[in-house]
Amino acid sequence: MCGIVGINSVNEFYAKEAIKRLKRLEYRGYDSFGYYYNKKLFKKTGHIAVPETKDKTKMIITHTRWATHGGVTDKNAHPHSSCKNKVTIVHNGIISNYEELREDLIKKGHEFTSETDSEVAAHYFEEKLKTKPMQEACVDFIKDIKGEFALLVMIEGDENLYALRRDSPLVLGVANNMNILASDIYAFSDVSNKAIFFENDEFAIIKRESYAFYDKNGKEIKKKIQEFKWEQEESALEKYEHYMLKEIMEEPKVVKRLLLSLKTDQKENFDKFIRLIKNSKRVVFVACGTSYHASLLGVYYLHKCGVDAQAIIASEFEHFITVDSNTLVIPVSQSGETMDIIEALKYAKKGSAKIASIVNVPYSTVQRESILSLNILAGQEICVAATKSFVNQVTLMLSIAKEFGFRINTSNIPEKIEKVLLQKEKIQKLAKKLSKHNDLYVLGRGLSYPVAREIALKVKEISYIHAEGMMGGELKHGTIALIEEGTPVIGLVSNKDHDMLSNLKEVAARGANVITITNEFEGDIKVETSNDGKFGILATIVGQLLTYYVAKEKNLPIDKPRNLAKSVTVK
Repeated sequence: MCGIVGINSVNEFYAKEAIKRLKRLEYRGYDSFGYYYNKKLFKKTGHIAVPETKDKTKMIITHTRWATHGGVTDKNAHPHSSCKNKVTIVHNGIISNYEELREDLIKKGHEFTSETDSEVAAHYFEEKLKTKPMQEACVDFIKDIKGEFALLVMIEGDENLYALRRDSPLVLGVANNMNILASDIYAFSDVSNKAIFFENDEFAIIKRESYAFYDKNGKEIKKKIQEFKWEQEESALEKYEHYMLKEIMEEPKVVKRLLLSLKTDQKENFDKFIRLIKNSKRVVFVACGTSYHASLLGVYYLHKCGVDAQAIIASEFEHFITVDSNTLVIPVSQSGETMDIIEALKYAKKGSAKIASIVNVPYSTVQRESILSLNILAGQEICVAATKSFVNQVTLMLSIAKEFGFRINTSNIPEKIEKVLLQKEKIQKLAKKLSKHNDLYVLGRGLSYPVAREIALKVKEISYIHAEGMMGGELKHGTIALIEEGTPVIGLVSNKDHDMLSNLKEVAARGANVITITNEFEGDIKVETSNDGKFGILATIVGQLLTYYVAKEKNLPIDKPRNLAKSVTVK
């Protein structure tokens, strides 16, 4: 889940420009950061701070960390150097057999200064380079290392930058007189739309003016340059205090963009996607977190049309599903790099299932593993919390369901969202009261159940309040024991759901403070939609705003909540 950027350039550039590129990837982790150039090593805990230095260089590696092995300390921050500082590395992933490698290297005289698995890589290469050239050492590394890695290596006195990849994202941006290695195309999408994507067990030697790619046996391979189109909004906050609010306010615009694309440049793929679903006996969505909740809504919509569909959380996919050649697996992912999803796709391919994906990042691993892919076109989300990407995922689910007979007018979704956003002040007042509580329950049934799960997730990750999103029908099977005087409960009453009203009366009878979000009855927040599935989007946006204002009331780091990263590239 870490972010890495490395540059090798014909001409000198300001070192701080590379750090600015790293900051574009800060959503991948922000426990600590560091960089190495011109024999200068800097690393520190905390968010990325762009230095004021006027230093110039032709080659640099940088890193922003989400901690896995070893605590959040300066010593554990990247880059890591070997004991004689001959080799310096940055790494994203987990080296599973690092302990045995470390023990062997210690016996050979190497001294370690951190608790990380990553430092092993620096010492490994220093040891190998005693007897072998770097190209052969890269072949050995791929053979000897167990686990995942996107690794950049600098060697003292060597003008080349070395890059190796297995199961962690890595891409080369080909710019004017400059080669840029990164975890994500967003690191260089402002200067180049040309990229080469590393596949598993490939490595590359990156020179100032050229590059060469090799397979795991050291045989040179030809790689195709991909030209990508990346829909993104201005990264500046503009008039907004936080990116989360900015990205929520962008939702009407990104929905319009998606709907237009389904009629134009994505129409052919969209029609193929529909045919794939029609020609499959079973449809299985696989996703994590917010994308899983969007998938649950997709299943709800398709179920209403008689389509056999289900959604499975990616990390448990192989434990709860059997797939075959008649199964269509649809991975849903904002980043397209989520490790649990990638592992689920490996399992699906073993079972001969077809894979057609829904992603936000073009040429991501999930997209490249698919026979067909649709892009939700939400653009870059800088805030860790998924907001506009969820809205576009659900909009796409509704568009798919419409092709199977689900009755909905998708064209007015942006207008309906704008009306919800006009209720910001009313939602902010509710948030002020909620911010004083440590526990919160969100109840839903049917259409509103996935919404309850999603709102609770947002409250947990951004507001640091224990929140549980659950089926209203399950309330009496245990959870109602936790309801006491003043406990806040958000009730999601879609359409004329009298059963949901009964559930809310049950918690109110135990003293709960009930907040109702509804579209048919009177409630604290009213969203304007008929019985057509849009409640799934509009009620969630109410939850997004509620979460934002609760976190703001508590003065929390809204865009970068503790312990989280946006792209989860480790198991």
